[in-house]
Amino acid sequence: MVITAAGTALPDPSAPASVVDLAGRAARGALDRAQVSASSIGVLINVGVYREHNTFEPAMSALVQKEVGINLDYIADPEPAAGFSFDLMNGACGVLNAVQVGQALLETGSTERLLITAADVHPGGDADRDTAYPYADLGGALLLERSADPRAGFGPVRHYTADRPTDVEGYLDTGTMGRHGRTTITVRREAGHAERLSEFAAHAAADYAREIGIDLDRTLVIGPAAAAAAAADSTGAEAEAEAEAGAGVGAGGEPHTAAPVLGYLRALDSVRREDHEQLLFVSVGAGPSAACALYRPEGW
Repeated sequence: MVITAAGTALPDPSAPASVVDLAGRAARGALDRAQVSASSIGVLINVGVYREHNTFEPAMSALVQKEVGINLDYIADPEPAAGFSFDLMNGACGVLNAVQVGQALLETGSTERLLITAADVHPGGDADRDTAYPYADLGGALLLERSADPRAGFGPVRHYTADRPTDVEGYLDTGTMGRHGRTTITVRREAGHAERLSEFAAHAAADYAREIGIDLDRTLVIGPAAAAAAAADSTGAEAEAEAEAGAGVGAGGEPHTAAPVLGYLRALDSVRREDHEQLLFVSVGAGPSAACALYRPEGW
C-alpha cells in the first residue's frame, strides 16, 4: 500500500478554524495532486481528536466526506460507487492506526482507494489566542492505493504501550466549564513529559528495527521533533522532525494527529534518495503509546 498523494491545510485567518474545513481542504489538495476524482474513493477514515465547539456527534468523518464530495449520491454520480467513512481516534498514533486498517481493506479488495484525514482545532476555533493550548490548528490527508511494486509501500504497523501511567491527557472539565464548555478544553501535560515520550519513542523505534530487520543506516525517521531525535540517537538512523514548534503551523503550537502527514511532506522535500532507501514513521502520545511503520515510496 503506497501513498499516492498527501496534503495539509492551515486555517483561514478570516474565519474560525474548523476540522471539517481543514480536513476537507487537505483531502481535496491530495486528490488534486493525484488527479483523481472524489467519487473514486471507497473509504475515508478520519482520525482527528480536537474539534471546534467540542463536537462529539455526528461522526466527523461523515461531515468530512460531504465536504470533500465523496459519493454523495452513489446512484446519480457519474462514477457510481458506495462510499463509506468512519472515525478512528487514538490521539497522535491515529494516522498509523488508520494505515493498519487501510492495509486490511486494500488487501481484501474492499476498496481500491482509501483516504485518511486528520485535523485538530482549538474548541474555541483559534489556537493562537490560547497560549496554554499546546497544539496547532492543522489538517492533513493521505491518499492510499495498492501498488504493483512488491518492494514499495508500508510494512507492518506495530504498537507499543509504556508500563507507566500517562502524563498527558486532554478532557473537558465538566466541574469548572460553566457556560464556556463549548469553547474550552483542559490539556494536562506533566513536567518532563516531552523527554519521557522521546525516550519511549526511541525504545519503540529500536524494538521495531530489530523485529523487522531494517538497515537503519539507510533509513530516515519521521517523527515529532524531540521524539525523532531521540529515536535517531538510539537507533543510529537519521531523523526528520515532523515540525518545529511554531514553524508555520501556529504560534507556538505543535502538530498533533496530522503530524505524520506534515512530516512525510517535509521529508520528501529534503531527503536525498541516494542517502535513504526507506522511511520509518514514529508516532508517540498519550497512553503512553507509540506506533511505528516502515515505508518505502515507489521508485526508491
